[in-house]
Order: sequence, then structure tokens, then C-alpha cells
Amino acid sequence: MKPTTYESPLVSRYASVRMSELFGAQRRILTWRRLWLALARGQRELGLKISARAITELERGLERIDFTAAAGYERQFRHDVVAHIHAYADVAPAARAIIHQGATSAYVVDNADLVIMRDALILVRDWLANVIDALGRFAMKHRARPTLGFTHYQPAQLTTVGKRASLWCYDFVRDIEEIETRLGRLRFRGVKGTTGTQDTFLKLFKGDHDKVERLERLVAKSLGFAEVEPVTGQTYSRKVDAQAAAALAGVACSVSKFSGDVRLLANLKEIEEPFEKDQVGSSAMAYKRNPMRCERATSLARYVLSAEGAAHQTAAAQWLERTLDDSAAKRIVMPEVFLATDGMLRLVTNVARGMVVYPEVIRARIQAELPFMATEEIILEATAAGGDRQELHEAIRGHSHAAAEQVKQHGRANDLIDRLAADRRFVAVDLRRVLDAKRFIGRAPEQVAAFNREHVVPLRRRYRKSLNADAALSV
Repeated sequence: MKPTTYESPLVSRYASVRMSELFGAQRRILTWRRLWLALARGQRELGLKISARAITELERGLERIDFTAAAGYERQFRHDVVAHIHAYADVAPAARAIIHQGATSAYVVDNADLVIMRDALILVRDWLANVIDALGRFAMKHRARPTLGFTHYQPAQLTTVGKRASLWCYDFVRDIEEIETRLGRLRFRGVKGTTGTQDTFLKLFKGDHDKVERLERLVAKSLGFAEVEPVTGQTYSRKVDAQAAAALAGVACSVSKFSGDVRLLANLKEIEEPFEKDQVGSSAMAYKRNPMRCERATSLARYVLSAEGAAHQTAAAQWLERTLDDSAAKRIVMPEVFLATDGMLRLVTNVARGMVVYPEVIRARIQAELPFMATEEIILEATAAGGDRQELHEAIRGHSHAAAEQVKQHGRANDLIDRLAADRRFVAVDLRRVLDAKRFIGRAPEQVAAFNREHVVPLRRRYRKSLNADAALSV
């Protein structure tokens, strides 16, 4: 890439090499050639006159892709598929007459797109497994660590650091289940012909329907598909792309939620993403530790969420058996939603594996709010010791308002407990015991353990070979 021309940041800055290579020209054209080779092999096996030499030359020339020659042919023919047919024939001259026999452009373009989409979904699935593994471990480590919960971003009842992490993790579990569903339902477009009727192939095999069906199964199997689309037009339905994009948009939702929460907690100085020794947070404010990874992941998630709509619009706008107005958008949108998803999951994996927790800050925030939350229990204990419930309620109301004024009007510490300790009406209450934060976290630790046992551990076992698959998580 020349420095004077545009290069997609998705490739140069965000996505992994593996995902970038999946959508590169080398992989795409190699897949086209695999499809042409599979078609020729199947046709020869089923009785068409194709020489063994033609097959041998196709096999030997499979990876000898001359992109310069193909570009020359495309300038001549103004058709990319035709250009690569000629470029393949140059290295397999004995097969020149039979390459692409009976097929239309969609045979290689659409089937190759499905092969690449399948492999890309597998990469996304594997990244999700790494995210789930990391968040599951973090949740278990901190399952019993109390922290202040927030609703409406206002102080609420206590939860635990691990319970909050399990909420993030469960969203990603839902995502991996959706990706698994998409993979399980992804079918080969098949050997269908110009409008999907297989008429040309039926003529090639002189009306033998069985051979047409067998050819399709042979080609599908050679590309790793057990199932074929039962009916298509010229192309597979663009609804398939839209469903894949929707699954990735679901991942983007989870990434944005996780990253946003970490950014909020970083502002509270309770939890931070990893910060490297020589990392600079701001060119002007040297003290800053900006949550740059989570901000970047949020930004990529926003792009995926916006691009997903284009895939649905493309599916909705296809006329009859097909129109070509899908082509430009599809070439842009589908690779980029995968590249962006890959990039944001790399970031989330990095953050989830290295999150830093600040227990003392968390404890201080709890102590600032817990006295108010504990007042109901204090009333109950004082009443049980013989006090008048109504009198106690009024006393706590007065003390609470006075303590809140100290906090809000004067910026002082919450002194409600000191006020109660000095009030003879609460002398029978063990205020220290009442204010033990672990008494206010309910079943959070047990919930985390059960969630981990029932959802995280099975996924970890199922994808153990995919964990830490990319050890160099440089982001």
C-alpha cells in the first residue's frame, strides 16, 4: 500500500492478521479456484468428458495465482470472474475448455463468500470463547467482593464485583450461542445455474436429475458443507448476510455495554483496563490513564451496529431472481463488519484478561452509602430490643437527613453511624456487625458460582483448543 493512497484502518490498526487474510484477494481467488477444481472433478466423476490431465493441471496450478495477469484480463473483458478464468487457464491449459463449465459467476462468487463467512464466523466464535473464559475467571475471583450497585447510575443495593462481571459474561454467552446457530444453519449455495433452476447442468447430463443432485453434493462436500440451500435464485438469499450481520451486531451490543461499564468504573477509580508501563494517556495531561482500549472497542461496536442495517436493506432490495445493486454494498459491508468485530473482540479479550481492581476505593464508596442502606435493618434490631418502631423511624430519618446535608452541602464524610452510636435509642444495636458489607450481597457469590458451573465451564471445555489461540494480543 502506497502512503499516498487510503488504507482501511480496520486492516492496518484493528483486525487480526487471520481475519484480514480471510477477506484478502489471495484467499478469495484461491477459493474460486477450489470451486472450479471441485466442479471439474465432480463432472468428470459423473461421466463428462474431462481428461485426467485437465484435472492434474488444475490441481498443480491451484495456488499459482498471477494477479497482474488477471488485472490485464479484467481490463480487457471488464469482468472479474472471466478474468480469473483466463488466468487459471494460463496455468492449466489442458483445462481451458472446461473451467466453469455450466456455471454462472454466482457459482464461484457466492459459494466462496459462504466459505469465507463460515471461516470468519468460526474466528468470531473463538474470540468470544476467549472473552467468556476471561470474564468467567474474573467473576469467580471476585464473586464475593462487595461493591456498590447502581440503578439509574444512582447508588442502589450492594452487589459484588464478580456478579457484575457475570452480567457482562452472560451477554457474550448469548452471543456465542447465536454465532453457533448461524454456523449450524449456514448452507452451501450449491451448483444452481443462472436463475437457480440447474437447467444448464441438467442439459450437460442429458436430463439425468440424479447426476445433477450428486454433482451438487460432491462439490458441497469438497468445500466442507454438509447441507446445500434447497432453493436459490441466481444468488443465495441476501437474508443470510443480514442474519450474520445481525449476529455480529449482537456482539457489538455486548462489547459496547461492557466497555461502557468499564469506562464508568474507571472514572470512579474502582476498576481499570490494563495500563502499560510506558503508555501515555494524554499528550497534555500527563497524569491521565484514559480507558483507550474500551473507547476504541465502543467505537468499533458503534460502526458494526450502524453497518448491520445496510445488510438488511440489501436483502430487502433484491428483485426477483437477483439484481446487481447488492454487489458494491456487500463487498464493503460484509468484510468490514467481520473485521470490526474481530478488532473489538481482541480489545475486549485484552481488557478482560488484565482488568485491575482497586478494593480500597470500592470499600470507601460502600462505606459512604451503606449506612443509609442499613437503616431498615437497624430499625428492625432496635425494635426487637424493645424500642418503639415509629420513634426509631423518626429518629433515623432525622439523623439521615442531617448526615446527607454534611455530605452534600459541606463535602464531608457520611457520619450517620456516629450519630446513631451517640443516640441512646440505638445502644442495643451492634452497628459494626450491621455494617458488614457481606451481609448485603444476598446470593451473589452463589449465583456467580452456579453461572460459571452451568455456562462458562462447558464453553471453556468445548473450545479449549481455541483459548489463547492468539497469544500476541497486542492492541
